[in-house]
Amino acid sequence: MLFQNGMLSVRKLEEKDNYLLAKWLSDPFVLEFYEGRDNPFNLERVNQVFYDPEDDEVKCIIEFEGKEIGYIQFYLIDDASRKVYGYQMNHERIYGIDQFIGEVEYWNKGIGSQLVTSMVNYLVEQQQADKVVMEPHVQNLRALKCYEKCGFKKIRLLPKQELHEGEYRDCWLIEYNKSRTI
Repeated sequence: MLFQNGMLSVRKLEEKDNYLLAKWLSDPFVLEFYEGRDNPFNLERVNQVFYDPEDDEVKCIIEFEGKEIGYIQFYLIDDASRKVYGYQMNHERIYGIDQFIGEVEYWNKGIGSQLVTSMVNYLVEQQQADKVVMEPHVQNLRALKCYEKCGFKKIRLLPKQELHEGEYRDCWLIEYNKSRTI
């Protein structure tokens, strides 16, 4: 287990979790903001994308009250991302995170805020992160509200950043900066 916070826990992805990912990533409600409804995953695609040993992401499963409910990953941002984000001259440890709650009955219960806050705390305390960044879609207002509640600030608009459902979508670069909270 990576960490636990009350009834929420995060553990590393296991091979048996591929069926959960295929279930979640074929759900149109989940895909509306993660990957796109025109981009569902089957088991074969899950195995190719999430189980590539060359990937640098640490891939994890979110559990709540012992039930698997979603996915989260974290990674040190690479040089290409540093350039896009305007961090190329910044030598801080900057992590990116991506997540979704795949069991829609767990939405709007505060679990996302608890998850993001817990992951940020883990990255700052255990991985010595100076900053944590994400790039949610501009129109994903529910997620943006959650992230701002967790201490993230909008840094810059990233126009046409991500291909989603057939068009390039604008995203916000949002940042949690540990020095702002000390």
